[in-house]
Amino acid sequence: MIIGLTGSIASGKSTVSNMLKERGFPIVDADKIARQVVEPGTPVIKKIAEHFGDEILNEDGSLNREKLGERIFKNGEERNKLNAIIHPAIRNEMIRQKEQWISDGAKTVILDIPLLFESKLQSFVEKIIVVSVTPEIQKQRLIARNDLTEREATDRITSQLPMSEKESGADAIIDNNGTVEETKRQVETLLEDWGLKL
Repeated sequence: MIIGLTGSIASGKSTVSNMLKERGFPIVDADKIARQVVEPGTPVIKKIAEHFGDEILNEDGSLNREKLGERIFKNGEERNKLNAIIHPAIRNEMIRQKEQWISDGAKTVILDIPLLFESKLQSFVEKIIVVSVTPEIQKQRLIARNDLTEREATDRITSQLPMSEKESGADAIIDNNGTVEETKRQVETLLEDWGLKL
């Protein structure tokens, strides 16, 4: 079974992903792949520099995420342009990794995709798990984790689909407002309910 794992920024999706990884499930991590496809010298980073200019690159040719972030967080058009460059490369690599796991005999593969709904990748997976938190907790965690102002945190949260929309597209919701132990119990129950095998 191919399962999509998603959530919103600072929802605790990575925590759930790590719990599944610890249990031995193969994880195809879209964020990790997103970093790989923009490593210095890749075709993707060249395209990004062509569009946004060399000032979004560091001296060593790596991507200056802060500078690029400033350009795209408030500008939907620029964000869409960046996504049009990056997303096809990420998708291709995700499919390659998923196929590799399946040919290696995996019964369940988890695709960890933060922007699963935003990128309309529902057709990539058979079931969707959404890790959910209240907007208040989400904002508190984001401010604490990324050392952001309240305004910056709000901008990042509102650049994604509302949590309620993601929940309505989910086959299962993990409520991550409580303790790590509470979240872990929900994950265990879900694995049992769905009869997921390694």
